Amino acid sequence: MAATEQQVEMQPYRRFSLAERDRRWKAIRGAMARDHLDALVAPPNLGNSTDWQADARYISQCGGGADASIGVVLPLEGDVTVVATSAQERWGPKIQNWVSDVREVNRRYGNGMAERLLELGLDRGRIGVSGLGFGTRTPEGTIFHGTYMALKEALPDAELVPASDLLQEVRQIKSQEEIDVLQRSVDLIERGLEAQAHWAQPGVPDYVVWAETMHAMFARGSELSVHFNWISGNNPGRTLTRPTERPLQKGDLIVKEIESSIIGYRAQQLRPLAVHECDPMIVELAKLHAEMYDEILAFLKPGVTSGQLVEKTRELGAQVAPKSGPLAGARARMTLHGRGLGDDHPLVLDGGSAGPDDVYEGTKRAWEAEFPENGVYICKPSITSADRRYQFGWGDTVRTTPKGAVRMGKAPHGIVISEPREVRWPQD
Repeated sequence: MAATEQQVEMQPYRRFSLAERDRRWKAIRGAMARDHLDALVAPPNLGNSTDWQADARYISQCGGGADASIGVVLPLEGDVTVVATSAQERWGPKIQNWVSDVREVNRRYGNGMAERLLELGLDRGRIGVSGLGFGTRTPEGTIFHGTYMALKEALPDAELVPASDLLQEVRQIKSQEEIDVLQRSVDLIERGLEAQAHWAQPGVPDYVVWAETMHAMFARGSELSVHFNWISGNNPGRTLTRPTERPLQKGDLIVKEIESSIIGYRAQQLRPLAVHECDPMIVELAKLHAEMYDEILAFLKPGVTSGQLVEKTRELGAQVAPKSGPLAGARARMTLHGRGLGDDHPLVLDGGSAGPDDVYEGTKRAWEAEFPENGVYICKPSITSADRRYQFGWGDTVRTTPKGAVRMGKAPHGIVISEPREVRWPQD
């Protein structure tokens, strides 16, 4: 039985309720029973901005911060167990009230999870393993080889089967508590982008603008880790993994994917900014994008499939593209992926890193998957000139409803153009 708040004075972190815990465990165990699983394990892996440990945190409410490796065992019946390093100090009753069985394993997570499975009498059980096999962006899986071998050697007669899809199925439908947390994340992102518009001045180093953008969110309660792809320059192209030392110039475009994290839940926005003035070709592409964005959201309803969304976006791009002039033949492509605690399903990527005319491997795998009601996604289609020299992408975090997807942000569509201001930054 989980600890209660009355038993110990808890650290002042924001938390989900015990009712939310019970909702999640009931949904997961229902899917486990359907798939004939006796237990489920979620191993540690802090990769990809902690995306790869989302299942463990989703089950246990243990996690958060840059040093938060944990593993979880959730049996079909019985107590949930967390295995960790510095277990009681970091994940005991002062931190969370969902799980009382928190065990110190001194970084031997596979051994600790195997010990719990043996206690449950599952030496011949059917065990679902998060991170074994294809994930949303991880066709090779995410479980560490050593962790897997520790489980396999301790339970040679057990059946270890992939369970990432099961957990993604449960996680994709958001509760009101989750939606509220994601709304707070959106609100912080918009404050960060207000700061960016203030600091985006000629001569200011790229990394200073990035730092002030991030500071505006962290000063209001965002936690690490977050994703922040970023690039600046004259028609700069695809985002990089971090800012540079390059001073901004008038007319530069800053393209970035900005997230904030509330209890690990990360919304996202993609809103390009121009320094004082913008290339007319980008301005015109932004107008075309605006013509189709609301129609995409109206189309994105429960029951629509990933494949249908890709095809609808291509169709709308063809409709809004001019028949003559420099933007004749412009093409639209969809990028959409789940927002929540980690790398939430699905990843709908038509082109991009997969190639301008290719559909991403994970998108093909999810082609027939239907969007549910109360799914939350970053919807950020792009429109590109026929010669591929110019591209405009824009997106907000949205929630699916029977009437279509609803934006969670308040900022108007289009290019943000910074106004001249005097700013000062550290020179040492």
